[in-house]
Amino acid sequence: MPSLTVNATLAGLAITLLVVGKFVVHLISTRWVLRHVPGPRSASLLWGEDWNLYHHSPGSHYLDWHQQFGKVVKFRGACGHQVLSITDERAVAFIVGAEGIYRFPKPDGVRAWFQKTLGEGILWVEGKEAHEKQRRSLAPALTHQSVRNFMSIFYETSGKLAAQWTKLLDNSPSEEVEIEVTNWAGRFALDTVARAAFSYDFNLLSGEPNALAAALDDLTNNENNLSSFYMRSLFLIFPSILSIGKKGEMIRVTKAELGAIARQMWKDAKTTRTDADKTLMEIMCKSPLVNPQPDVHCGGKMHEDEIVSQMRTVLSAGVSFSFMHRSWVLYELATNAPIQEQLRAEISTSPGDPSLDHLNLHYPVLNSVILETLRLHPPILENHHQASETISVPLLDPIPGSSSSQLVIPKGTVLLIPVNVLQTDPEIWGEDAHLFRPERWQNLKGGRNLFAFSDGPRQCIGKRFALNEIKALTATLIRQFSFRCSYDIEAFQSFVIRPRVKGQGGSSLPLLVSRV
Repeated sequence: MPSLTVNATLAGLAITLLVVGKFVVHLISTRWVLRHVPGPRSASLLWGEDWNLYHHSPGSHYLDWHQQFGKVVKFRGACGHQVLSITDERAVAFIVGAEGIYRFPKPDGVRAWFQKTLGEGILWVEGKEAHEKQRRSLAPALTHQSVRNFMSIFYETSGKLAAQWTKLLDNSPSEEVEIEVTNWAGRFALDTVARAAFSYDFNLLSGEPNALAAALDDLTNNENNLSSFYMRSLFLIFPSILSIGKKGEMIRVTKAELGAIARQMWKDAKTTRTDADKTLMEIMCKSPLVNPQPDVHCGGKMHEDEIVSQMRTVLSAGVSFSFMHRSWVLYELATNAPIQEQLRAEISTSPGDPSLDHLNLHYPVLNSVILETLRLHPPILENHHQASETISVPLLDPIPGSSSSQLVIPKGTVLLIPVNVLQTDPEIWGEDAHLFRPERWQNLKGGRNLFAFSDGPRQCIGKRFALNEIKALTATLIRQFSFRCSYDIEAFQSFVIRPRVKGQGGSSLPLLVSRV
């Protein structure tokens, strides 16, 4: 009689063969259905185009492919799996719109990433009913009025950052000091979202070490090595890879740090009553989805794990997805002196901190700088989806060589929407779309919408918060400081698109800062 070990081995082998067999059948059938879609010849049998995508300038291959092959491009990823890159306007609108978004959920690997780092919050959840439930629990805290209430916090943390930079200048023997901006931008982002969302002060702008800030930074600033490439390339088809190695340990550490802080915040909220309704936590506590008993300050309709997952998501998204935008804004100002001076003159017309409405209505240069930076430097390069069924997607322009206005996408196919291609399309933004030119926003007749926050029912719920926070910070800093850059800076592929001194490893953006 075979031993238990032999039986277990045979069973494991059978399961492996079954999984591999299903994967191969899927590859062949998908390749056949998409045989008419053009795309580049695969650069590697094992890695497909992933190696080139990872090791070249972020998004550069997408620009080349869509210029050469049209608005629907097919390429191979690791292990030969098919990926579609789509920029066709009608197809994109269908995929992210109400009719398609829940039929094109996030790929399994992307969901696994969010589950392992943040838990089962709004970035992880799929399905119309489940997603709308979570969105409704957060939406009241991110309305225009709610963000108006946060403005004092935005200016307070901006002032703290400015005070720290003033100290650096005070202690410098020269009138100009080099400041590594990305580190301070991350600290500012975490302090601001914690204060505004949870009335929690990390005091990160003191410059002292902080375990959570370090964990969040490490998670998206450790990409310049082979192990990070392997994980990034394989996690879409083998999500379990997120649990192994150094990166897997980073993921576990980040989730633990976020969870410990979130649970403490939730514990404090349940025992502290306030009628101010000024923070996301206070508003969540009074939401019927979270607390069905209005006479009880914080209660229990949502399970604590759900609430903690939402809190992890708010903290992480408020930092990881948007703090690079703050750095890129300062970089563009530092390398465009006339625009910097124009913005400073505009901001100087107000003696105090502008209100939310004043910022949005009476500062055209500021608003244009923020939007133009977001257009050229979207934090997330690709919007990933996966067909939950075989779906026919409408096209504005037929595939070259075809007259059909429909594209059949097989079930399980991974597709992406390359944000940089959409946001630098010369047909919308002009022949100089690759240049930083904020004034285009004051003259543009159409195509003003950016895709950096996605669109449709799953558009980033924190968009209003993020944009007004960076406006408040920029207005505060540009009044007091002048910026210039003496280094050649390049973007590099990480979980988000980060800047670094060209040829170096991790993220860095050293700017020369002086008093105005």
